[in-house]
Amino acid sequence: MKITKEIKQLEKSAAQLTVTIAKKDVAENYTVTLGKYVKQVQLPGFRKGHVPASVLERKYGEQIKMEAASDLIDKALNEIFEDENEKDNRPLPYAQPRLAGDKMPEFDTSKDFTFSVTYDVFPKVNVTDVKGVSIKELQCEITDKDLEEELKGIQERNAVVIDRKDEDKAEKDNIATINIVEIGDDGKEIASTKRDGFVFTIGSGENTYGIDDDIIGMKKGDKKEVSKKYKKDDANPDHAGKTVKYSVELKELKARDLPALDDDLAQDVNEKFKTLDDLKADIKRNLENQKNQKIKQEKSNELLSALIEKYPFEIPASMLEAELQGRWQMMARQFGTTPEELDRMVGASGQSKEAMLKEWTGDAEKMLKSRIIVDNLITSRNISVTPEEIEDQYKKMADDNGLTVEEVKKHYADARAKEYLIDDTKEQKLYEELYKEVKVSKGDKLSFEDLMKRQ
Repeated sequence: MKITKEIKQLEKSAAQLTVTIAKKDVAENYTVTLGKYVKQVQLPGFRKGHVPASVLERKYGEQIKMEAASDLIDKALNEIFEDENEKDNRPLPYAQPRLAGDKMPEFDTSKDFTFSVTYDVFPKVNVTDVKGVSIKELQCEITDKDLEEELKGIQERNAVVIDRKDEDKAEKDNIATINIVEIGDDGKEIASTKRDGFVFTIGSGENTYGIDDDIIGMKKGDKKEVSKKYKKDDANPDHAGKTVKYSVELKELKARDLPALDDDLAQDVNEKFKTLDDLKADIKRNLENQKNQKIKQEKSNELLSALIEKYPFEIPASMLEAELQGRWQMMARQFGTTPEELDRMVGASGQSKEAMLKEWTGDAEKMLKSRIIVDNLITSRNISVTPEEIEDQYKKMADDNGLTVEEVKKHYADARAKEYLIDDTKEQKLYEELYKEVKVSKGDKLSFEDLMKRQ
């Protein structure tokens, strides 16, 4: 088939392909299509396969032309996109070519057949160098306070909850169960606001009513009225900027009996620990790993943000939509439901899928651009890894996590997991190269808590 083509690049990584097919091929393809009708169609007064072509053309002329035109378009597109020389101009797998104007072009067997399609292509970016890029590396040190916080958390997770005596007064860190209801301006309870059996830890910030200080000092069975003035930026829009009066009754009061910080606790946490010092050493190693991983992540994110700014390009609409829908499906799996049911759940909560996807758009677009830049650099710089480098990765992970090399290898025995490790190792090698070429200076010094809160 004789074809001439012209490809025009459009905005947002889209392309327009215009194809012209020689009239000889047009006529031949029409004859073949008409022949199929002759063989298959049966009309009154004619035996199957013996209906004259002229009769079929009078009855099904437009349909035959439409089918012949569609067949020509499919053949031409397949031939063009299977050509290795056009691999950069192939449509994305989730972006089917669309006829210009969404209308079938004129089909005439005595003329060349010309049609145009538009579609999204893979974004093109060429990161030639990283000179002039400056980034900052966050600073953080693990302190005794961080270690103490982790130990406190272990104590609380291993604590025994006991009832406090009736005469005992509520204190910070006690577990309180209350009945609470709003009091209207007329002094009567507002039944729709009543909540029985609300449980929270005093002073933990888990109390959405913000009345922790008012509970302190109460005894089991005590009942009191509390007036609470909320700030304008309160997380609960029903409370923001208002003063609300409550009737509160303390129904139950419990306390956590924390275990002593000793060797026995360490052994209860994990049999691999013989002493409390063993547990502390493991906690500190884990904190250091978390800190280092977070700083490394923030550092690479800043580098990629700088490269996105230095080498701007656009993400095609279909690629962005596929990413957003993928995130929606992942969220559904996390909730143990279907995407359709998640849509209904979100709608019932007063939100909408459309609003949430719109909110995710900026982050999704940045992630896609980052991934494309990384893949481009890995390819252009011929980054690869050797089996020996993968072995080194196994050893490093084993040392970082207190495991044996054999345990780590078992985790990556699956082919997909092994491929992920190889890709991640390539990416880390790339970053190490780039950090030698860009300017890296010391950034803000943060506490471990503030570092881990960064989004």
